[in-house]
Amino acid sequence: MYNFFINELCKVIMWEYSEKVKEHFKNPKNVGSIENADAIGEAGALSCGDKLKLYLKIENNIITDAKFQTFGCGSAVAASSVLTVMLIGKTLEEAKKITNKQIAQELDGLPPEKMHCSVMGREALEDALRNYYQEDWSEIEDKEKEEGTNIICHCFSVTEQEIINAILNNNAKTFDDISKITSAGLACGRCKENIKNILKKYVKQEEKEQLNPVQKIIKINTIIETIIAPELRKDFGDIELVNVEGNNVFVKLKGHCSTCANAKLTLKNFVETKLKELVDDEIIVKED
Repeated sequence: MYNFFINELCKVIMWEYSEKVKEHFKNPKNVGSIENADAIGEAGALSCGDKLKLYLKIENNIITDAKFQTFGCGSAVAASSVLTVMLIGKTLEEAKKITNKQIAQELDGLPPEKMHCSVMGREALEDALRNYYQEDWSEIEDKEKEEGTNIICHCFSVTEQEIINAILNNNAKTFDDISKITSAGLACGRCKENIKNILKKYVKQEEKEQLNPVQKIIKINTIIETIIAPELRKDFGDIELVNVEGNNVFVKLKGHCSTCANAKLTLKNFVETKLKELVDDEIIVKED
């Protein structure tokens, strides 16, 4: 019955998970804390839905034990669990080289929308190493300084130059174009504003269609009914437009969409992204 519930939950929230993700979610390894830990790292925030605390025991430059405590979705639990498995037995130099991509690869991949969970693991590891060395250490920051690059999307390690190349060489003109070409912005979305700023610098922006308030409401409702709602109904969810006040769009998520806080947050972001893309990039979606 439990396995059935896990499989159905994965379907409800629209993502396909590997068997390794499901296994680490159902039977996470190294859960808990370490008394007198040599290093402790934290990442994420409860306000964003995911938070991780990582504990390390270190002897003779080798990580002999690693445990974690996390609050978040199944992918956050799985990424934290597999990270501790990866760390135990490694030297500190080897641990420094672990990337969020390697964490995801150990799980046989994560859905793009959940790659931020592997980033959270990497950030917690960085924080633990800073704690251990008592200095502002960061492998990613050092890498950027050495190579002269600026990583814009940490989930997929996409640099500013790669985004510029997509604009200049592949005729990318929108955020969606950049995402399709480079995968940047497909996960946590924290890089979205930086990508938009690069687009403004390198792409001549076309004027948006000017809509009066009534036209705007009609267009929002049409997009919700013809594009967004059908997608949600595929997974037994639904959405209702409640009100529009300026750029604030109030909606009500229904069905399975309304049963999980993390799923609701992700679906709200999906709705907001679509409306920003198709109507006005100043739109903010709020759940009524």
